[in-house]
Amino acid sequence: MLYTSSEANKLLTAIKQEIDLITAEEEQVKTFVCATIENVDDVRPAYDYDKTQQKIDELYAKMRKIKHAINCFNVTHVVDGLDMTVDQVLVYLPQLTKKVKKLKEMSSTLPKTRARSGLGDIIEYSYANYNPAQSADDYRRCSEELARVPTA
Repeated sequence: MLYTSSEANKLLTAIKQEIDLITAEEEQVKTFVCATIENVDDVRPAYDYDKTQQKIDELYAKMRKIKHAINCFNVTHVVDGLDMTVDQVLVYLPQLTKKVKKLKEMSSTLPKTRARSGLGDIIEYSYANYNPAQSADDYRRCSEELARVPTA
């Protein structure tokens, strides 16, 4: 059966929730308290250790297969218009986000600003050691790329 990435991730979430449910139930019944005047077998909660572990192991195996399929897809599928595989895009997005943030800050820097402190009567200035207009152009270009990449 073929799944989209979104469907596969929803399936993984559902499997994880099923494991969490089984584990929570197991936590409640794996031990129990019995008074000395009670018959242990009369108060013993229903619990099949082997069956529970087997079910959890089957679900983990299913998760591994799905994650492997996603990983195989991610390393082999080239994203249209980007000339990168999905796994490369997944690395590229945070890199691009960081670059956009930095360029936004750099593009708002003035070419020359008065420094906060000076020595006596000497006035100090802080100079941009780059062209802020160029960083503004790069910021716009990278922002457009950042908007385009996730939809690609």
